Amino acid sequence: MKKYKFLPIIIALAGSISFSSCGDDFLTATPTEKQETGTAVTEFALLANLGSAYQILLFDSYADNNYNAVLLMSDLRSDDIYKGGGDAGDQGQLYKLSQFTSTAAETVGGLWNIYFTGLSRCNNVINLAENAVGIEDTKLEQYKGEAHFLRAYYTHLLWKFWGNIPYFEQALIDPPHMAKQLTADQVYEKIMADIDFACAEDRLPMNMVGANVGRVSKAAALMLKARVVLYQKDESRYAEITKDMADIIKSEKFDLFEDFGAMWDDENEFCIESIFESNQLPEGKTWSTGWQGFGTNLPAFISPNELKDPNGIFKGGWGFAPVRKSAYNIYESQEDTRRDGSINDWTGAAYTKRFQDTGLFQRKYAARVGYNDLPGDQDLNFANNLRIFRFAETLLNYAELVKMHGQAEQGVSAQSCLDRIRKRAFGKDKSIPATVENIKLERRREFLGEGMRFWDLVRWGDAPTVLTENDAAHNSVRTFQDWMKYLPIPQSDMESTKGTEFELKQNGQWK
Repeated sequence: MKKYKFLPIIIALAGSISFSSCGDDFLTATPTEKQETGTAVTEFALLANLGSAYQILLFDSYADNNYNAVLLMSDLRSDDIYKGGGDAGDQGQLYKLSQFTSTAAETVGGLWNIYFTGLSRCNNVINLAENAVGIEDTKLEQYKGEAHFLRAYYTHLLWKFWGNIPYFEQALIDPPHMAKQLTADQVYEKIMADIDFACAEDRLPMNMVGANVGRVSKAAALMLKARVVLYQKDESRYAEITKDMADIIKSEKFDLFEDFGAMWDDENEFCIESIFESNQLPEGKTWSTGWQGFGTNLPAFISPNELKDPNGIFKGGWGFAPVRKSAYNIYESQEDTRRDGSINDWTGAAYTKRFQDTGLFQRKYAARVGYNDLPGDQDLNFANNLRIFRFAETLLNYAELVKMHGQAEQGVSAQSCLDRIRKRAFGKDKSIPATVENIKLERRREFLGEGMRFWDLVRWGDAPTVLTENDAAHNSVRTFQDWMKYLPIPQSDMESTKGTEFELKQNGQWK
């Protein structure tokens, strides 16, 4: 079993931070270390707070005691998976999410609380850094770059899910502990300011090696920039992110991992293709709290119920998120290793069929034997790392920017980027023209189960057509309209701000 690559910061965290309940209110997450304003901040104290900011990456599969894994919450609104589980009412808020019928009372509130807590923790680091003493300038700039990246990353998820959100950069220590709600466009500017800070002045190396594996790199910041700019459709920055993608490619710090299916195994975490991933360990989470530990619940959530794998590789789970047959059929043939590397076909295996069953289940983060063997609440503590940015996305971003958005090539052939993706998939040259249709299809084939399909459909303008369906056979009859890209703000927070100068305005037509 792997070693935890980011151990020093976690040790600092465990030794110096006293936690209070962070989930009581989304804007009142208390500072993670009590320290008087203006006092000197040591490197140990700064790293402890930075560790607490990173820790948010480990929480989202059981977010604030809610099953709100961020990859799954994205994919549930796509055309790749169904909700599954016991029936429509089993985790009913997730069924509503998948059907575009969420309400303020039934929405994914766990992610809302988790990422606002992440925002608060990042603020602590950034503000404490202003009073840092005894830290080498290069180290201090790196720590600040990491914190600004993490703040941008957490905020960009709030922005994509909710759009018009409260935003703050100072601790809300005085009543009423509230912040002004910004428009989605204003939030975009805040995110980009943080990303630009992280990317500037060589604060971060292009990639992390050795004991620093698992920490934020410049390549990760450039990848986040590309995601945010493409989702915003900010054409003024397309040339910039095209060059960014070319810079990552030409750096030769990353490459495609040869075996697509094996890339998701424990021994291949932090491989040559990995630009940024969360580092899960099979321990620490309990049913009583979603604010501790290192494991992920996602594998149990998405694996077939009571599965008996004749090969003894995979384990049973809860039967959520079965893959649609239409998604299985997007692959040209079995020769495309991404099909069987992304989807397990259990139609002939022994398992208990549940709601919306197709016999097809996600493989990348599936529950595997040996990944949660330590004592404790094992279904919450799988060791599967979640890959946040892969080099494959760099290649496909570049191809899209050149071929779909008319950007000039930057010393790299867009066609060659698509060809590299296809060659890895088939184990041989399998070139197809880098057309709009083919680039979109290759993104879907490459990233199934990685939480990207829904956001791609929205930013391309394809969501209303693709996601509106009448699939009565699988209890999925839904209509998507553009305003539905933003979820309803949780009712408890609507009520807590009512009548104040910070009163929240609900998104779209949600009730």
